[in-house]
Amino acid sequence: MAALIEIVSVICADPTVVFDLERDVDVHAASLHGSRETATTSTGRRRLTLGDEVTFRARHLGLRWRMTSRITAYERPHRFVDEQTRGPFRALRHEHLFRDVDGGTQMIDRMTVTAPLGPLGALVTRALVAPYLRRLLKQRAAHIKQVAEAPCGQPDR
Repeated sequence: MAALIEIVSVICADPTVVFDLERDVDVHAASLHGSRETATTSTGRRRLTLGDEVTFRARHLGLRWRMTSRITAYERPHRFVDEQTRGPFRALRHEHLFRDVDGGTQMIDRMTVTAPLGPLGALVTRALVAPYLRRLLKQRAAHIKQVAEAPCGQPDR
């Protein structure tokens, strides 16, 4: 059974700016600095596009994690999707949506995660993993908002 997590944020910046920040692996790593996250792309580019893979390494919940995702859908500046190709979950799909609203952007993070280990994994996902991922997505959205709304649009790296 999959867990669905959805975070909605409103950011006072153009959708193109927000979209590009969301697909920047350096901004991603900076948003989760407490986990010492690193990101290595398959192409060497720092901004992901269709077909690119990225491998994340970090510490979460006291454990070392490694996960590789691929960009499987890409419609700049409205939507992109990354899906786990290797990692700790049976499946993980993260849809990023960007809508123009009153001169700003409504950013929606919609993540579906399915754990391994059958019913036990589903229970752990519901009780521990999904709430943790929700906090990470909120933290990441707050960072994107801060960077996008910074004077002159310059990221704080």
